[in-house]
Amino acid sequence: MQPTFVLVHGSFANSFSFAPLQAELGLLGHRSVAVDLPGHGFAATFPRAYQAPQDLEGLATTPGAIKGVTLADTAAHLIATLERAKQNGPVILVSHSRGGMTATLAANQRPDLIDRIVYVSAWCPVDLEVSAYYAEPEMATVDATGLASAMVGNPAALGLLRANFRTADPGVLAAFKAAFLADGTDEEFMVFLNTFQPDESIDVGTPDDRAQADTWGRIPKTYIRLTEDTSVTLAMQDRMIREGDALTPDNPYDVRTLTSSHLKWLVDPAPAARLLGELADLQVTPAGS
Repeated sequence: MQPTFVLVHGSFANSFSFAPLQAELGLLGHRSVAVDLPGHGFAATFPRAYQAPQDLEGLATTPGAIKGVTLADTAAHLIATLERAKQNGPVILVSHSRGGMTATLAANQRPDLIDRIVYVSAWCPVDLEVSAYYAEPEMATVDATGLASAMVGNPAALGLLRANFRTADPGVLAAFKAAFLADGTDEEFMVFLNTFQPDESIDVGTPDDRAQADTWGRIPKTYIRLTEDTSVTLAMQDRMIREGDALTPDNPYDVRTLTSSHLKWLVDPAPAARLLGELADLQVTPAGS
């Protein structure tokens, strides 16, 4: 049976960013569904203060719908989608960036719903919590000043993270582009930036939400490395692969590589679609054939 790709977005993103990839997958004959995690997509908050002319004081205090949304909530939402997708045959779960945290927790809880789990430069915590990895040497080259300078309001008071992606500050925009889409054009960068939503959940889960060998570790898994990623560095991607392989040495990652920044594979999705198509063939080809 033809598998269904279930696509999980990263921070400040939503299902909209997968539209070009889904078009390519569809043209190759593959079925896919892109998930909007709770507080994302049409459930997101876009305050009037976010519109031009911006009211930065209002933006700093306006409540957001994503307040209180936990990693456990996002996993429960994803599991509900996986249950529906599984009724139609095999499921390949594909996550990007922060979406890997949700995919990992869902895999810990319901490995029976996932026939292959795919991480595209996505977080799969094994030895540490995700927040702790940022202090590790592999992330030393990451320039966090761009996102930090765009943050609005007090996260503790708002109960969420809020970024002003509609800033016109040239320095902040240059930092964003360097972090996320250095290999894209300025026009591609501005289009993608305007698909982002301002709010993200503040919750990153607990140590118990790291990959578990007896559940997550049973699922065939692929890691797609993005060689030009300066947001989740290649060194950190390779570390997560090593940690996953050490956790489940009898079920190591199938490792693939794309020449791409953090977002270019979504802007120019044909190579990624072809690669995912190869993984779909693995699910429908009998072993040993």
